[in-house]
Formats: sequence, C-alpha cells, structure tokens
Amino acid sequence: MTQGTSNLTSGSLQARRYDTGELVRIAWRDRQITAVDPAHSQGPVAELPWVAPGLFDLQINGYGGVWFSDRSLTSAKVVAAIEPYFAHGVTRLCPTLITSAHETLVAGFTAIRRACDEHPWLNHVVAGCHLEGPFLSPEDGPRGAHPLAHIRPADWAEFSELQAASGNRIRLVTIAPEVPHAIDFIRRAVASGVRIAIGHTGGTPEQIQEAVEAGATLSTHLGNGAHPILRRHPNYIWEQLGESRLVASIIADGEHLPDSVIRSIVRAKSVPQTILTCDASGWAGCAPGTYESELGKVEVLAGGRIVVAGQREILAGSGVATDFCVAYAAHCGAASLRDAIDMASRNPARLFGLPAAGLRPGHPADLFVYRLAPRAERLEVVATISAGELRHGMLPTPKRNS
Repeated sequence: MTQGTSNLTSGSLQARRYDTGELVRIAWRDRQITAVDPAHSQGPVAELPWVAPGLFDLQINGYGGVWFSDRSLTSAKVVAAIEPYFAHGVTRLCPTLITSAHETLVAGFTAIRRACDEHPWLNHVVAGCHLEGPFLSPEDGPRGAHPLAHIRPADWAEFSELQAASGNRIRLVTIAPEVPHAIDFIRRAVASGVRIAIGHTGGTPEQIQEAVEAGATLSTHLGNGAHPILRRHPNYIWEQLGESRLVASIIADGEHLPDSVIRSIVRAKSVPQTILTCDASGWAGCAPGTYESELGKVEVLAGGRIVVAGQREILAGSGVATDFCVAYAAHCGAASLRDAIDMASRNPARLFGLPAAGLRPGHPADLFVYRLAPRAERLEVVATISAGELRHGMLPTPKRNS
C-alpha cells in the first residue's frame, strides 16, 4: 500500500472489478481513466480489494452539524461538510437545501457557489445542487420534517433568484405537483435544463400524471414523505411506482423503508430505474443528543436514527452515508452488490446526462476501492479517487516477489 496525496492526478491501482470479479490494473491521468488491463497477483486474489465507479448521491443535506440550509453557511463550512463523504466512496453529490426562509436559501446557495469557485476539486464533486422544497405539500405526513412556516406556492421568480445565487448550479428541484403554479413551474424548469422530482406530495393520481406530462422524471425518496395511512388504491405512491417515465430514488438505510418495501420498489422499477440515496441529515456524524437549528429541533438517537424531537416516528433525514445504503440494499435482498453500486453511481449520472460512470478508458477517473465487511453488511472503503485525485485512503499496489 502507498499513502496517497490529494494532488495526485495520475496513477494506477490493482483490484478486482466490482462487476465481473476480474483482477485488473486501472490507470488514469488527470480526470480520465486511460487503461483497464488484466492483471496478475503474486498472492491470493481473494485477499485483494474491489474497485468500482465512485458513488454519486443526489440528496445530501450536510454533515457533522453543518446544514447547507443555513443562513450562516460559509465556504469553509461547505468544505467541512463535503470532505467526510470521500471516506464513504462518494465522488460526486448534490448539496441539498430544504424548505427554509428565502434569505436562508439565498445564503446557502451563495456559500456553495463561493466554495466551488474557490476549490476546483469541489466544483467537480458538486455535480449540481438539489432544492427540496419549499414548494411542497403543507399537509402533515407528506410534508415530513419540512417546517410548515416556510412551505409556499411555486414561484418562478424566487427560483430564478436562487439559481442566480448558486451560479446556475441548481440541477434538481423536488416539488409537490398539487401546490399552486406547480405545473407551470415544472415546464419552465425543464425547459431551462433543470430536472424535476416529485416528492413530499399528497397529490391525486391526476396531478401526478400532469407533472409527468410537464416533464418530471424522478420521484424523491419514494415511500417517504407520505401520509401514515393511505387508501388502498389509487394513491400517489402507486401512481409513481407504476409510472415508467419516473425514476425512483429510495433511502435504503434500514430506517426509512422496511426491507420488503425496498425490495418491492427495486423489483417494480427495475435496477436501471432506481437510484439509491442516503438523504444524510446535517446532524449525520453527530453524537446522540438533541440539536436545534433554524430548521427546528431534532434528536439523534442511540444507534444513529435521527428524528424530529419529541417523538420517534417522523424522521429528519438519515444518519448514514451512501456506502451504507449500497451495502444495505444488497444485504436485504433488493439487488446484488454490483447492481446496488450501479444504482448509486451509473444511474444518477444518467439522470443528469453526465458522462457514464464505469470502468472503461475515457470514463471519468472517479473510483472507490473497498473490501467487504463480515457478512457483507457494510463496505470498508480503502481509497477514493475523485477527478483523478486521491482524496481518501491509500491505493492498493500489487505484491512483488522479494
């Protein structure tokens, strides 16, 4: 093993492919993979780690007490909240700002823009920003943990101001199709190149279909942000599940959805039409206790579950990162580990129309190297390379004869 440095822009590693198990040597220069060749090991192949495309998470709200939805957010805090995800194999992500006062959203997007302008590596990692709200259902249940005081009708003028503050980095908006002016907003957003997701909705099947016809292509954390009791059918979950034009994102952290629901969504949608997200809270990585921000008061429970303070049912985001969700999706039987990785790498890139995430020459040099923990319940990330730069861990090197 050799210790990596953050300014490494060319190099190579030897590991087993995540998709075929073949032992390969992968070389890269600058931002692209230049070669993927068969390799040979002087020791047991079973002892070597695996290599896969870097993980890409569409919905990350912060980390370690830093929220992207915070009017006191600074570029330094943005860096502090994003860097820990390299240790989890994440090479690209969408900083997600949730329902807040307009001034808070402007401040958050401005800080992210400044951080990306100051740090070229960060500008690559931030594949785009995700605005989840404030144009969501005001109803208890569908609204989830989003503060009711800041829920409001869709407003293109407000969004345009937020987009300007972000430096045109908002690439995904989650909206409830039943809120006033939603359908016109969706049409205008899609025409501008922004992807639209349906989420935190109590809408009718007809409203869901109208949003899809207007250009919505994703369901945000399908199965969550919903009423605790729904009519048998029809309802807005079935409508999205059965709509082939909608990709479904799901939170496979073992808390947000029962295993049977994770399996059912993946099987109904298919692997290519499913995206895994961790939806990590700004309190992810924090010790158990009660915390408060302008978004409200939450409690981090023993074991990492994060809930709105004062009860135990309404979740306030996740306390785990993307690699955990990948391993959990495989462990619960929803998909093979190979497919789970694709749902958290190739599929988000495809949704955004970005270069394919894969292990081929010409593909982006975004990689993570991992070992399987006992019983494959989690992954042990050995190294993470983002845009050709080693950002976490050490690169595996072949053993040589002495």
